[in-house]
Amino acid sequence: MGWKLDDLPIFASVAEHGSITAAADVLGMPKSTVSTVLARLERELGVRLMERNSRNLRLTAEGQTFLRHAQEILEQVHAADATMAGMRAEPTGRLAVALPPAFCQEIVAPRLASFRARYPRIALELVVTSHGADLLRDQVDLAVVVGPLEDSDLVSRTLLAGPLIWVASPGYLARHPLSEGLDALRAHVQICERRYGLPRFPVHWAGEPAQIDLSRGVWHVNSPLVVREAVLAGAGIAPLPQHYCRSQIAHGRLIQVFPQVTFDIAASTLTAVCLSRRLMSPRLRVFLDFLGEACR
Repeated sequence: MGWKLDDLPIFASVAEHGSITAAADVLGMPKSTVSTVLARLERELGVRLMERNSRNLRLTAEGQTFLRHAQEILEQVHAADATMAGMRAEPTGRLAVALPPAFCQEIVAPRLASFRARYPRIALELVVTSHGADLLRDQVDLAVVVGPLEDSDLVSRTLLAGPLIWVASPGYLARHPLSEGLDALRAHVQICERRYGLPRFPVHWAGEPAQIDLSRGVWHVNSPLVVREAVLAGAGIAPLPQHYCRSQIAHGRLIQVFPQVTFDIAASTLTAVCLSRRLMSPRLRVFLDFLGEACR
């Protein structure tokens, strides 16, 4: 097809105004451009669309048939544009999101009512999982993952990058005085998240690289909130993401200990990932913004 869709509104304008000159004035383009478009259409279609001389212009039978099709196409384009404009104004449609359990319970769930009030036409489907999600396989639009992000073509946005910290309850510390050193710390660790239960979990001691064995003699669980509740009840010292301990520390229910033993900040980073920024839907964009606001 040698002619272009952009030729259609020019042809329709000439037919409507009955004049190449009038159409050129309305469209704000040179008369020669309008004439070139008409000639191209007739050449590529292989038919005469208009009979014209210096004073008159009229559509041929073929031109009238082509005009009806052109008007239908232009109406569909205008309808599609109006529909998309409406979607931009008010996000709508299905949105499937995979979230880690603790993040969903602690940070997202308390704010879902406000999101629904703002975007009532979004059909939100939350998949709460500790195993992550394959966006294509699971037909998920967005997933939040914990920890370092593997090399990937996915679009990513960091939501939370707070550190891991060591915490204990005041009652436990009252019964078990602490001494210095990694071995002393390790003796008090009774429970931790499964992701940290490694034989040589990397840490820094006073800024120097070190390792701690969290694989043996330590209970492992796949929820930081379960670890937090156990520590609140006196289950020793545990590493926890700071963003799940702020309130408890502020109210004195948990106490940060061993601040000299630090972690790579990526260990507790929460990152939102999706497939493509180029065709990101309005509903996905507003939910990403919502997650960013919730994490701030």
